[in-house]
Amino acid sequence: MESLGDKLKAARESKGYTYDYVGRETNIARRYLEALEGEDFAKFPGEPYLLGFLRNYGEYLGLDVGELLSLYRAIKIQEQPIPVEQLLKSPRSFPKALILLFIILPLLLGAGAAWYFLFFRPPEEPNRISTVHSPAEYTLEGSFLEERFYRGDTILVPVNNERFKVELQSMDDPLTLILPGGSVALNLFESASVDLNGDGTADMRVTLSDYDRSSPASGALIRFDTGIFPVPDAALNPAQGQNVGASTVIFTSTNTYPFTLEIQFQGYCMFRWDVDRRERTERYFSRGERLSIPAQNTIRLWTSNAAAAVVTLNGAGREVSLDMGGAGEVAVIDLRWIQDNDSRYRLTQYRLE
Repeated sequence: MESLGDKLKAARESKGYTYDYVGRETNIARRYLEALEGEDFAKFPGEPYLLGFLRNYGEYLGLDVGELLSLYRAIKIQEQPIPVEQLLKSPRSFPKALILLFIILPLLLGAGAAWYFLFFRPPEEPNRISTVHSPAEYTLEGSFLEERFYRGDTILVPVNNERFKVELQSMDDPLTLILPGGSVALNLFESASVDLNGDGTADMRVTLSDYDRSSPASGALIRFDTGIFPVPDAALNPAQGQNVGASTVIFTSTNTYPFTLEIQFQGYCMFRWDVDRRERTERYFSRGERLSIPAQNTIRLWTSNAAAAVVTLNGAGREVSLDMGGAGEVAVIDLRWIQDNDSRYRLTQYRLE
């Protein structure tokens, strides 16, 4: 049976396509195309990205996407067929006496066990105390530290001649860290630059590298980097709850007003959005599909293939095109109204790194 990688490679070569050509057409990075054909699934940041790229690549090559997904699942679960010899074996016939024995014996054993526990049951042992994770405390002694954290774990971060404590408070989605003066919320693969000592300069960057909400016992792999990080405008203080990256001011006004995002998809990708900090929504989109998202104050967008989503913002009769990123890039951006010191408002786009 032809393997998943061989099927993709044969279809591409039969059409005379190169990796670079397919990459331009599908907005999938070359390294991911090579990883799919080589069945090197470890190169993908997560299974949702892998499945999205596999669907997009399969559709582009004209292959049966359902068959491709079945081949992938067969590789993952390593299904083993039942040996033919076992299927051909005829069932053995048992004497009636043995059948009666199999029926009566469990009844006798059950009655005996009930009699024993009723009259000779040993005294109950005290309940054993379940193992509870003891909070650990780390100290950042070099330029970075990457460690698997659990709820209640803390890290001391030196800045100049002071030490500031950072604690993992919540392992929900998003994950929450408590810092001096506020908190920072992180989704998987997101980073935040924060100002610990309140001097107006971001002196630490924290990144959530690995986390499975369904398995909190595995902890969360978090990286802490110290240094001086460029943080624009007024988005420095963790008390404001802002995960900071590059920013762009879209509109300036004396008051806030609703705005709408119009998204046209040019390729296959997973797309996620969170409007005004309500429940997050996500789904896969294909080439040619459209999405309209109205918002009042804030919106966060996430995509597995930034170039596949063409985003236009409409507000107060004006229209602005937004840049999500390049082909094959996982991108996260925030759009929100920010109030200046002069009481004016700015609708600002923040790129989360």
